[in-house]
Amino acid sequence: MDRPKTSSGTPHSIMEKLAVLADAAKYDASCASSGTAKRNSAGSAKGIGSTEGMGICHAYAPDGRCISLLKILLTNHCIFDCHYCINRKSSNVRRARFTPAEVVDLTLSFYRRNYIEGLFLSSGIIKSSDYTMEQLVEVARSLREDHHFRGYIHLKTIPDADPQLVHQAGLHADRVSINVELPTDAGLARLAPDKDARGIEGAMGGMKMAIKQARDETKRFKHAPRFAPAGQSTQMIIGADAASDADIVGKASRLYDGFGLRRVYYSAFSPIPDASAVLPLKRPPLMREHRLYQSDWLMRFYGYTSGEVMQATGDDGMLPLDIDPKLGWALKFREQFPVDVNRSSREMLLRVPGLGVKAVNRIITSRRHRTLRLEDVGKLTVSLTKVRPFIVTVDWRPTLLIDRGDLRRLLAPKKEQLELFAA
Repeated sequence: MDRPKTSSGTPHSIMEKLAVLADAAKYDASCASSGTAKRNSAGSAKGIGSTEGMGICHAYAPDGRCISLLKILLTNHCIFDCHYCINRKSSNVRRARFTPAEVVDLTLSFYRRNYIEGLFLSSGIIKSSDYTMEQLVEVARSLREDHHFRGYIHLKTIPDADPQLVHQAGLHADRVSINVELPTDAGLARLAPDKDARGIEGAMGGMKMAIKQARDETKRFKHAPRFAPAGQSTQMIIGADAASDADIVGKASRLYDGFGLRRVYYSAFSPIPDASAVLPLKRPPLMREHRLYQSDWLMRFYGYTSGEVMQATGDDGMLPLDIDPKLGWALKFREQFPVDVNRSSREMLLRVPGLGVKAVNRIITSRRHRTLRLEDVGKLTVSLTKVRPFIVTVDWRPTLLIDRGDLRRLLAPKKEQLELFAA
């Protein structure tokens, strides 16, 4: 293959376009394939592709499988002028555009070479929302119907496009996503004046109803059409506006509860060339993005409410960067601890810093057969250091350890580790 040229002119070859449009897609964090139904072309005379194989963008399924996706934009031309977006109308960037047929050919070519197991496709807005949505749907339709592609497809849909077009996307894609972009309506109005918060949530609500209806129909009718079997997701940009972590956690919780989302993704704002004067000059710490993912995990898998996660924030509404939000909550509510690992409920064990879901499940299973000692807990978790102040076993009680004024300092990761992880 020819190496992409570095000239500033309009790209002409497929590889030149790919260089531009793959780079332009890197700012979208919601490139994930978890939750898709198993589907492959084994035993099919015409099928191609699979969502089951082991494997350019890497996503991870809940069971730990690494799934490689071709992650590109259909085009980085855009009629919108969102301040935070490098592809905004007023941005001085190199532009390129694929045709639907070129995206289809690329996807099939990369799959046959075992580079990918699926496609993540988004786009800038060209001509109109409806026109752009038609182009995205055509890619998915052609892959599914013309080429019998059985791999994973994730389409980024456009909120104000015709609902029928968005519905067509759900019929062909495993997952669809509609980005809320920013945590607050005020931030969206200020930084993305072409977008409407009510319209975005309206589209998400319509997608939720369509997914629910399709699932009900598959229970009643054997050959009911599949519709976005991996659900819908969204993304919020962090640090482009003045929204606090408490604002972001509250917004994420409302999105999960209101629209049945599979995931909310957080993307730390990154300064862009020729940036608008209303944007911050520096990106937020990457650790902030990580702490928000941890808080998201607490709500999804550990039984915390959004209000409880917010209790781990400081007076400024921000999560601490030196410790994870679970430890932050535990230090604020020390009266809830220590927890007896041999008697306490699963819900309380999940509140213990240092105990993950798998460790808690192992503890509950093990204590049915014997009384657990501190040594036993150490074998069931990654690190006993963080766990010790918050638990009781048959041979261990933390006595005054839980009340120590310097407990946070003792349990916080060393500074060198924090910087290494954040890099």
